[in-house]
Amino acid sequence: MTKAAELAKMGEVLTNSQIGGRRNIVINGAMQVAQRATSVTGLGDDNDENYPTVDRFEINGNAGAGRFTMTQEAVTDLPGFPKCIKLDCTTADTSIAATERLFIQTKIEGQDLQGTGTGTADAKPFTLSFYAKASASFKFVALLLNVDNDRFAGSTFDVTTSWQRFVITFPADVDDGSSPFDNNNADSLHIRFFLHAGANYTSGTLSSTFANALAANSYDSNADSFYSSTDNNFFLTGVQFEVGSQATPFEHRSFGEELNLCRRYYYHTYGYGNTIGASFNGSYGGMVYFLGTGDHGMAPLTHQFPVEMRAAPTVTFYGHAGTANRITYWNGSEVTYGTVNKNSSQVTGMSLGSGTQVNDFYSAGMVADAEL
Repeated sequence: MTKAAELAKMGEVLTNSQIGGRRNIVINGAMQVAQRATSVTGLGDDNDENYPTVDRFEINGNAGAGRFTMTQEAVTDLPGFPKCIKLDCTTADTSIAATERLFIQTKIEGQDLQGTGTGTADAKPFTLSFYAKASASFKFVALLLNVDNDRFAGSTFDVTTSWQRFVITFPADVDDGSSPFDNNNADSLHIRFFLHAGANYTSGTLSSTFANALAANSYDSNADSFYSSTDNNFFLTGVQFEVGSQATPFEHRSFGEELNLCRRYYYHTYGYGNTIGASFNGSYGGMVYFLGTGDHGMAPLTHQFPVEMRAAPTVTFYGHAGTANRITYWNGSEVTYGTVNKNSSQVTGMSLGSGTQVNDFYSAGMVADAEL
């Protein structure tokens, strides 16, 4: 490569850098943060769509008989990446119904994509890079879904039993049918790692350029199924998504920075590494507030979130015994509560249920969820 070409590449990288000079738009791409749990079994039920373990990486499945375990796994054979996602097939599904699917995905807010130029004459390409391996050789699919315009593009990738870095560049979407990403806090782009699909998703043709998002074109008919055997495992880490046609080295962030980025979407008071909803005696996970008004009145509670959340979250309190939708009286008895008043910065109060006392203390563990 000539010096001029090197400078041109460097200029593209700098031009396409995101807010604060960050290149990687994906949060928690190194799979460092797992606030909810480190391992969850029995996944894959019909319309299973949740964030079981690693923050910001959701599973979406409708797999008939197939089931799997998702784990935040320690990595010993890929320098620079101590953690990964591991999917372990625990129940095979060799009779694949047309409606079945399984993918891992991460969702990106529209306001974080404003530098892409998508839907304009200045549209830029995207480059997705990631590290993956499996228990055997498989062909799977990586897919970008433009939610705002209902358009997608995809590419197959071939995993083996050794870690590989995959780099996929998606052409700019300048089609007249596409408009710029919405400049708001809703999800505008999904990055999907498709591992299993029935005929409803394979009967068309996977397109490497952006086109209308027809379900039939989501998966390649020659791709494999993760559910073909209980011997199957899939491992993923180092996910990076950047604007431009160049894949730069993975952008490592400190654990503390990554944790706070994740807390924009999900936060709990139990302390990192502790079990959410576990019974406790107030030594951790406790949030004490004071009843300052009449019986069943409003608790003058204020709890500031550590970072501004994406939106006013869904808030759930857990009593000391670990029961959801309960708060605990100072003598250990648990009572219900009513409406929780909150915004994206803090919880400001709640209406209390029957059994609460005037001018007394209550405490509870709290979970705040503002996921996409």
